[in-house]
Amino acid sequence: MQIELQHITKRFGQVLANDDVSITVQAGSIHGLLGENGAGKSTIVKVLSGFISRDSGSVLLDGQTANIKTPADAIRSGVGMLHQDPLDFPPLSVLDNFVVGRGEVLAKGFLSGLKLVNLDRARQELLRLTEAFNFSLNPDDRVSDLSVGERQQLEMIRLLSLGVKTLILDEPTTGISASQKTALFEAARRLASEGKSVIFVSHKLEDVEELCDRVTVMRAGKIVGNAEIPCPDSVLIDLIFGKELAPPIKPNTTQSQPMLELTNLVVKDDRLTLKMGDFTAHRGEVIGLAGLEGSGQQLLLLLCAGLTRPLRGKIAIDRLDMTQKPYAQYLKQGIGYSPADRLKDGLIRGLSIHEHVILRHPNQKLFIDWKSTHQNALEAIAMFNIRGKPNSHVERLSGGNQQRTQLALLPVPLNLLLMEHPTRGLDIESTLWVWQQLIARCQTGTTILFMSSDLDEIMQYSDRVLVFSGGQVSDPIAASKLTAEKLGQMIGGRFE
Repeated sequence: MQIELQHITKRFGQVLANDDVSITVQAGSIHGLLGENGAGKSTIVKVLSGFISRDSGSVLLDGQTANIKTPADAIRSGVGMLHQDPLDFPPLSVLDNFVVGRGEVLAKGFLSGLKLVNLDRARQELLRLTEAFNFSLNPDDRVSDLSVGERQQLEMIRLLSLGVKTLILDEPTTGISASQKTALFEAARRLASEGKSVIFVSHKLEDVEELCDRVTVMRAGKIVGNAEIPCPDSVLIDLIFGKELAPPIKPNTTQSQPMLELTNLVVKDDRLTLKMGDFTAHRGEVIGLAGLEGSGQQLLLLLCAGLTRPLRGKIAIDRLDMTQKPYAQYLKQGIGYSPADRLKDGLIRGLSIHEHVILRHPNQKLFIDWKSTHQNALEAIAMFNIRGKPNSHVERLSGGNQQRTQLALLPVPLNLLLMEHPTRGLDIESTLWVWQQLIARCQTGTTILFMSSDLDEIMQYSDRVLVFSGGQVSDPIAASKLTAEKLGQMIGGRFE
């Protein structure tokens, strides 16, 4: 299906998110939409998919004007969107999500508007699509136990079962494994070969170059250029940012003083038992945690943050035994934690940046000094280059600006900083900026443990790396001695 967006304009208060945007996506093509965080990419595709109403402009599908005002309108018109954070019901099973997501239980019938669903037929359809796209989904698994990549697969086949002819993928490679990315790209190519159109929203040049036929670049809400793929990186970077970008230099910040000491640990959750021998991270050191999603990296971070406790073993921070201490003691000991799911675990929907800044200061209890805290919010916005205002609700910020807000809320100084996917969903410039801030913290003595699905990020910024595979943990390896091939083999369980 051919998509034409003509002169789309959308404002959020004083922010002009889309400024007279026109894009044409040909049927049977994979069209990339590139731009830095806050460039307007997500806004324009949410207009197309009915999640946001446009202020002006037209949407044409195969040359016919489409009146898309809601996601249901979009689905009926053949347009479906796979969001960066998949839309699902975590407590329900894969099959239940597949059925409910297709609206079957809401169809008119008996029993107060509900109808009985043929679950056997739905299961067969789910398995047929899963096999057709080489996905790995068990209909009876709970969605809360799935990785981000598996939840994406479920959402994609649900949309395809509804007959969508245009599929929008919004930052789909963020936080998924290499094998899941391969399956996703193969599925997108298959859809294009069947005459469907795919809109691939991303900030990753390598993904766009690998998958797309053509790319449109946005900056500050406007279209600044189009290019056929392949295209030199320098051309795309200049279009996106208007300047060249240089990665920060990672100096040696490791000191001799131990900061984190782990002794003979056993930690367990519902899916995994993590066993780990003795390990010491030093003040100012950066430790990268590599592995497939769900291999134990997050469990270790939760343990070090005081958010879960070991079955066996000892944890010491700055030589103080913290093994059975409550979470409040970890905070007092200078531990900071930055989760991957910003709106679920890191920020609070419905609250503004200003209100988050107030919550960061424990002395603001009974009486709030709104004037001084407003100034604090302005300073945080300026320091972290957040594209928003003190009264901006965090859920209305772009993913990159949510991440900047989350970083702005971390206390200074910190002894230990624990991070899940610190640059998840960020463009190149924002990624480099984040690591500049993190390196500056290391230079003041902060120790960092971070997990990432980006192997280049692991090798570029880590001093040492721990590799996780099914609850097993490798001995620490100097990042300078690793190659992408070696790291990939170890993630697959080949530690020898």
